[in-house]
Amino acid sequence: MKYQVIRLLRPFLATMLAALVGLSCMRIALLVWQSERVNSLQTGFGILAQGLRVDIATLSYLLLLPVLIHLLLPNQKRVRAIWQKLLCVYLSVILVLLACMELVTPTFIAEYDLRPNRLFVEYLLYPKEVFGMLWTGYKASIFVVVIGTIGTAWLAFRLVGQQVSAASEMGYLPRMVTLLVVVLALFIGARSTFGHRPLNPAMVAFSDDILLNELALNSSFSLAFAMKSIGAEKSAAKFYGDMPVAEMLAVVKAQTGREQSFIAGAIPTMNRQLPSYQGKPRNLVILLQESLGARFVGGLGGLPLTPNLDKLMQQGWAFEQLFATGTRSVRGIEAVTTGFLPTPSRAVVKLSKAQHGFFTIAELLQQAGYHTQFVYGGESHFDNMKSFFLGNGFSDIVDLPKFAKTSFVGSWGASDQDLYAEAHRQFEQLNKQDKPFFSLVFTSSNHTPYEFPAGEIEPYEQPLATRNNAIKYSDKALGEFFAKAQASDYWHNTVFLVIADHDARVDSTTPVPVKNFHIPGLILGEGITPQKDQRIASNLDMPATMLSLIGVENVSPMLGFDLTKPHTAAPRAMMQFSNNFGYLTAAGLTVLQPDKAPSAYIYRGVNAPLEATNATPLQVQIAKAHALLGNYLYSQGLYKLPERP
Repeated sequence: MKYQVIRLLRPFLATMLAALVGLSCMRIALLVWQSERVNSLQTGFGILAQGLRVDIATLSYLLLLPVLIHLLLPNQKRVRAIWQKLLCVYLSVILVLLACMELVTPTFIAEYDLRPNRLFVEYLLYPKEVFGMLWTGYKASIFVVVIGTIGTAWLAFRLVGQQVSAASEMGYLPRMVTLLVVVLALFIGARSTFGHRPLNPAMVAFSDDILLNELALNSSFSLAFAMKSIGAEKSAAKFYGDMPVAEMLAVVKAQTGREQSFIAGAIPTMNRQLPSYQGKPRNLVILLQESLGARFVGGLGGLPLTPNLDKLMQQGWAFEQLFATGTRSVRGIEAVTTGFLPTPSRAVVKLSKAQHGFFTIAELLQQAGYHTQFVYGGESHFDNMKSFFLGNGFSDIVDLPKFAKTSFVGSWGASDQDLYAEAHRQFEQLNKQDKPFFSLVFTSSNHTPYEFPAGEIEPYEQPLATRNNAIKYSDKALGEFFAKAQASDYWHNTVFLVIADHDARVDSTTPVPVKNFHIPGLILGEGITPQKDQRIASNLDMPATMLSLIGVENVSPMLGFDLTKPHTAAPRAMMQFSNNFGYLTAAGLTVLQPDKAPSAYIYRGVNAPLEATNATPLQVQIAKAHALLGNYLYSQGLYKLPERP
């Protein structure tokens, strides 16, 4: 039986073996070429091991469908003859394409220091210009690629042809058993994990040297992932209509009330904001709370679930009308780390053009001499966070595998108590070093299926595994953390921001349900004056405000307000709800929707119902300019810091 299975599947086994050997040899060659950047044998072997994992996943995707067909087809001679010819062509093409992509990789790396990505696809739209460039500067590379591809094609057709013609038949019942086992194996191989998400580049990322992360991929996987990411990019102009770039930029800059702070140059929104605090730079810690909408915060008129946060709000700077930009965690991460305006596309954390060279406050603080860190109780590759962070200024990723100790681990990782215990341990160690630090800490206990240690709280309701109980537990963990932090040495030179990524759910019938974007925000630290801020504010304002409070000059493309200073422009918040964009000020809410006329609503406070009214041309112009700007800056690669000399 075993040998029958091998003979039946020999075309696929031969193809997989040939591809794995070829891809591994190419990866070894690239490692030797880039040996100066591979700092140890352990790093090199790690790249090879993760590379094998990526290669198996790639081939599992490519072979799953033909294996399924191969095992389901009836044993009719005519049908099998036709299928064998098609299979021979398909498997040969796989080997040729894999080889071709690897052969063009060294040239692409030499030019862009990356494996082939979306640029490779975009350049295919201009074959004349690109071929002219290659012919002028890369004749030897063209020769190697052409000869190598032709040679691979010849070998592939010979190898695959022999294996296909030698494949034997098998009875119906044994074939069905084989089908179940092999398809399951290929499915597992394609996902390459039993976690929440299948394999992605973030799972194998480990370094802030982007090329080292890329070497663990293969170029076909890299290109396929980039093409998938392109599909997630939606054009705001197609949804809301176009606007001249000059007008768009002029309107947006005017709404900041600080036109004089913008710096002329290639980055249109580059501006300078001086810090309010002028002493020795302080540490920055952002505690990002999963799904903690204002509806759950007693101090904001919500359910009595957060007594510790309510108490802390009496000790620090609390925002009473703070709004998230979206309804997903990656949108919250996008806002508080990059200050980037929301768009109809997915958050930049998951978009291909933002995986390196995209502005984050971590990059700015790293250039200012800070240690930059992300602490998360789960697997940091989730939602592509690890890849995005390592590519954009975060040098230290501390996720579940690196935790010193855990007492409870659920579906999403370590409990919030374990998370804060690890964060406290990290801060004590970092505080002993002679440099400031920035740490983003992201909680997860308040996430379905709401798992947390038993016996830690008096349940708010039954059954135990509910969001309300999880929030109450998460609040207890937060209170315990601040009790330790306020007694620590690092408290005296650290500013903390406690903020939610988004609300838990949306239950409104309005195009942009403002109430469902209302989140808590609290700034704490020694010297922070307790106050309740009733201004409309956005989580987009938090990066600029925090930089001001820790004493770091903010020269960046961010458009958020520094809330430590008075400003003449109207406070505002921007919200992306699916394909609808909302622009909120005290004067009202303006909503842009695809294929519909702009609408407007009177705003009388977060708990008051929105009342429909007519949108003025000025309101529409302001909302539209902000709705379009994010896509423009992203697509043109203009949301970044200028290159350092």
